[in-house]
Amino acid sequence: MTSKRNFEPVSGNDLPRFAGIPSFMRLPVMSLDDSDIDQVQIGLIGVPWDGGTTNRPGARHGPRQLRDLSTMIRLKHPISHIEPFSLVNCADLGDVSVNPADVQDTLSRVTAFYEKLKTCNIIPMTAGGDHLISLPVLRGIVKNGPVGMIHFDAHTDLYKGYFGGFEYTHGTPFRRAIIEGILDPKRVVQIGIRGTMYDGEDIEWGLEQGVRIIRIEELYDRGLDDVMTEARAIVSNQPTYVSFDIDGIDPSQAPGTGTPEIGGFTTLEAQRMVRQLKGLNIIGADLVEVSPPLDQSGNTAWVGVSIIFELLCILADVIQGQKQP
Repeated sequence: MTSKRNFEPVSGNDLPRFAGIPSFMRLPVMSLDDSDIDQVQIGLIGVPWDGGTTNRPGARHGPRQLRDLSTMIRLKHPISHIEPFSLVNCADLGDVSVNPADVQDTLSRVTAFYEKLKTCNIIPMTAGGDHLISLPVLRGIVKNGPVGMIHFDAHTDLYKGYFGGFEYTHGTPFRRAIIEGILDPKRVVQIGIRGTMYDGEDIEWGLEQGVRIIRIEELYDRGLDDVMTEARAIVSNQPTYVSFDIDGIDPSQAPGTGTPEIGGFTTLEAQRMVRQLKGLNIIGADLVEVSPPLDQSGNTAWVGVSIIFELLCILADVIQGQKQP
């Protein structure tokens, strides 16, 4: 019988936070082939790939810097008082082995990794990488009909294609996921959409499918609470994925991203919206598009891992709620 493993993060009182080999949140590093992988309930995974980027690259370096900055995360949420590492077993499951020279091979590799993750009954918290990685993640974990999604972003990522119709870029993942029957468009909510447009076809197509697109102006006109109440009602209590693009946050607070758009929400507003996901049936989440070369201060990565911790608390609460009679 496999002995119970210690999944608690390394304490900052035992080893300074600037010391040691960094892992996500200072958690144990494991492989899906480890003998005690069945004890893991939430896996933090890096997908270091930006082959879907069409302008400023660098998100392939995101998971490494996110790990480094995550060593400053402590144990307890200041508002909800959730202690995710006490509630559930979390582990750093490393990076997916991607192919930086081949889009389709990378998509296949990521899908295969998450299919195996699903067989282990592990909920994924993914760090990207550009936003195309959401597509193979969803392909891997969604097997029983389409799911809903709450999507925080400046862009819809519902574009048809780029450069002559190429369909696999960081601007196309959710159109592909809807077409493939992975996402139910009538249970997809996109929050924070803004910026200049090519032609608006992505928004028109999304609306035709039933996607709820909430522009940044509507978010501020109505207020965070009202918008999140609507988002919760749309996805209901059915399985829902959460995708958070760091460019949803204003570039004054998160400049290290490939496609920044001014007029975004603040870091505190982002935290408050994510906190309102509590109680939903979340099956996985990702945080994408952190590009360290575009912000050498590391502040964007610190914002990113802070949002990851917020999402981790929500995921831990989901699992804890499933245990209740």
